[in-house]
Parts: sequence; C-alpha cells; structure tokens
Amino acid sequence: MTDKYFQKAEEYRKRAEYDRAVEFYNKALAVCKKNSDISGVLDCCLSLGDTFRAKGDFQKAQGRYTEGRELAEALDDTASEADALSGLGLSLRALGDWGRALNLIRKAHKLYKSMKDRKGEAFSLWAEAGTYRIKGEVRTAVGMYHESLEMFRALKDRAGMAYSYCGLGGSSRVAGEYGDSERYYKMANRMFTRLNDRFGLAYSFCGLGNARRMYGDYKNALAYFRKAEVLYRKIGDRVSYAYTLWSVGTTYKMLGEMGRALDKFKESDGLFTQTQDPRGKIYCILGTGEVDYLCGKKSKAEKAYVTALGRAESYGFKVEKRYAGILLNACKQGRAIPFNLP
Repeated sequence: MTDKYFQKAEEYRKRAEYDRAVEFYNKALAVCKKNSDISGVLDCCLSLGDTFRAKGDFQKAQGRYTEGRELAEALDDTASEADALSGLGLSLRALGDWGRALNLIRKAHKLYKSMKDRKGEAFSLWAEAGTYRIKGEVRTAVGMYHESLEMFRALKDRAGMAYSYCGLGGSSRVAGEYGDSERYYKMANRMFTRLNDRFGLAYSFCGLGNARRMYGDYKNALAYFRKAEVLYRKIGDRVSYAYTLWSVGTTYKMLGEMGRALDKFKESDGLFTQTQDPRGKIYCILGTGEVDYLCGKKSKAEKAYVTALGRAESYGFKVEKRYAGILLNACKQGRAIPFNLP
C-alpha cells in the first residue's frame, strides 16, 4: 500500500497536481508510521516538503524538511540529509530569511560534494545563485547560475539547464541586460516545451512577458503573462502567480490604466500575505504607492515608499531598498514619471 500511494503521489506531482499529490503522500506517510517504517517516513517527509514548497506553503514545507533532516541524521542518510537541507534553505529563502538559507544550502553543497553527487552539487549551486539574487547581489547570482548551467549541461540534465536559463533570465533583467534576459527565457521556454514541464513553461512565459515589458512592448508582455496565469492557476502555485500578477499590474500602470493596476497589486498582495513572502509585499507596496503618486496622492505615496524602504532594509534586500530609495527621491522632487521596475 505504501508503494501504491507513493507512486500515485509521484505521478500527480509530475503533472503539477499538487493537492492530489499531498493527499496520496499523506496516505503513504500514515502507512509508514503505522508500520514503523522510518525510511519510508523520511521519503514521504521530503516529498511533502517539495510539494508544499511548489504550492507556496513554505511554513508547512519547512516543517516537513525539518522532520526529514532529523530522521536523515538519525539514519545516517547523507543523501537525504543534503536534500532536506536544500529544501529547508529554499523554504527559508522564500520567507525572506536569505541568511539562514545560504548557510543551509552551502551545507547541502558540501554533503553533495563529499558524496561526489554532481547533480546535487549543480542543484545546490542553482539554489545558492537564487539566494544571492534575492539578497541583491545580482552579479554573483549570474556567475553562479552560469556554473550550475555548465554542470547541468555536462550531466545532460535538460531540466536543470532550463531552470538555470530562467535564473539567468531574471538576474539579467535586474542587471539591466534586457536582451540577454529575453534570450535566456526563450531558450528555457523551448526546452520546457520539449520536456512538457508546465511549471517551467509558466515560469518562462512570465519571464518573456517581463522582458517585453522592459522594452515597452506592453501588448506582447500581457499576452505572455496571460499564458503564465492560465498555467499557474491550473498548477495552484500561489507564489509565482502572485509575481505574475504584480508584473501585469506594473504593465497596466505603464499603460496609464491605474484602476486595473491597483486591482492586480491588491490581488497579488493578498497572495503574498498568504504565502508570507515579504519581498513580494514590498513590490506591491511600491506599485500601489506609485499609482497613488501618479494620481496626485503624493503624501500617501511617500508614506508607502518609506514603509517599503524600511522593510527592505530590515530584510537586507539590497535591490528592493534601491528601488524604494529611487521612488522616494522622485516623489520628493516631484517627478511624475512612471517607473518600469524590472
């Protein structure tokens, strides 16, 4: 029964049907606990952690990874311990705790290296790169994404390559290299299409939309965002969907459709509140503040920028701190120009 439930859960997870996957992983977990199958409990905990993380339930993911880490240490299972550390680091990163995330991901990298697990090493490099991006050290992130890309290429791991391209696409956009950003996302999109990876496709569609947005091509940007929205809704990924909604809101802001922009910022902020994503909430505060400013509500906008600046400083988000500072200065100087934040 354990194998039957677990395999069914794996099938649902591969199809990005996460709620059904959780249901069957929990059934497998119950059987393992009843039979005192500690190794089986460990496998279920790690798989549940991965699934909750994909859904944006980072607190639940954190709990399962922590349980898995303890079991792995008790069983002296180095591979599972490394996987638990990686997942726990990624969950903490999403909750804004990039400092602890870096520490855990680096520990995982050392374990993978000690086992000569090249795929694990590549994955942990990819995870570390994304953590540097959130921290705001974009050039470091780009370098590490290139490292993970080359490792995945040597392993002929096309999924790993595609996700590295997505990481490069996002980091390049923040670095102001919009052409590179679009090129990387196009490469990822082609690979995800061949792999039939729905989450990856949604990720790359959103990235392509943002690349078009930075070029002022708002019509095609919105078309890409719609493709991403449809897939994210089907998958049930609230976090990535929330960032897509923020991007749509920013596009409407640039088009001067302030009511529609506010609606999207409000919707995305609600999802960021559910998933406890502080970085996403900062973006929504900035977006809403800018709409207020462009609509003549200068004092309200200034208050929003000050709030965003304080939050960015408290979490150590360097890029978001810079954006908040730019908008606050523009507000004080009376420059009524909509900013197309990357």
